[in-house]
Amino acid sequence: MNIDLFDFALPPERIALRPARPRDAARMLVVRGTGTRPFEDRGVGDLPQLLRAGDVLVFNDTRVIPAQLEGRRGEAKIGATLHKRIDLRRWQAFIRNAKRLKEGDLITFGGGVSAQAETRHEDGSFTLCFGGDEPVELLLERAGTMPLPPYIAGKRGTDAQDREDYQTMFAREDGAVAAPTASLHFTDALVAALDEAGIGREMLTLHVGAGTFLPVKAQDTADHKMHSEWGRIEPAVADRLNAARAAGGRIIAVGTTSLRLLESATGEDGVIAPFAGDTDIFITPGYAFRAVDGLMTNFHLPKSTLFMLVSAMMGRERMQDAYAHAIAAEYRFYSYGDSSLLLP
Repeated sequence: MNIDLFDFALPPERIALRPARPRDAARMLVVRGTGTRPFEDRGVGDLPQLLRAGDVLVFNDTRVIPAQLEGRRGEAKIGATLHKRIDLRRWQAFIRNAKRLKEGDLITFGGGVSAQAETRHEDGSFTLCFGGDEPVELLLERAGTMPLPPYIAGKRGTDAQDREDYQTMFAREDGAVAAPTASLHFTDALVAALDEAGIGREMLTLHVGAGTFLPVKAQDTADHKMHSEWGRIEPAVADRLNAARAAGGRIIAVGTTSLRLLESATGEDGVIAPFAGDTDIFITPGYAFRAVDGLMTNFHLPKSTLFMLVSAMMGRERMQDAYAHAIAAEYRFYSYGDSSLLLP
């Protein structure tokens, strides 16, 4: 499909630079696939009333690491955004000013942290091997900053508040370089209300990579190559999700990361299997969903793979209309913005 079909005009002032406070005070646009009211303006705090007892929300418990690094190779300034872990000391990274970097060069990042550029990949990224004996996570805490999305970082600097704001309450497993932002809206109070309403909660892990921010450069979706990301669904989680569906409950993914991993782990028979490995699933209109019955997600960029995903779930024209409604109603967009609940 031509990516221009997924374009829309977004006024710059609709891009949120800080999250709502409290987190569950964000607005939420409910989009339904059937009925006479396709759009409904609600709030994230209304979620317990919008779901049914027996439904299950599936969260991503990945934790964002300070994966943005600024360093030097000699006199040249080099920026690195870690994308995907390769092993204990190596990460694939997207490089700013990559023309000044070649294989074998040493980059110094300050704080006694350095890495060697080992291999240049076809997409221009590099494998970086961090020196020393300390765990790389400790090195990043010393030298790195939170990797805010470019549409936020381009408008303001990263600060100490982002260390808290750009982390979900469910974050447990170190490894993401972008937050599963749909979960940023949750608070202890909201989780307690969901529990009281009989709505289940399950966790999986997908370490979101920096590739989630890369634009689609191909004109046709068939020519776009997704970057792979590592994920895990424990056997007990898969069993409970299958049992919930068998009992008539709906599986609602909280965020496109949870959805993509669930769909990667599910066979054509609709059974969710345990999963541990890489996924590069690319969901566009025409895809038949097998694992999920709904999605809670923020508002996405024009022509992005994530807008294509929500269009696959609800229909492209329905989502174009929904986004036009959200813009007119002054919803806040992107990572720190408001939410939507998609119920096909």
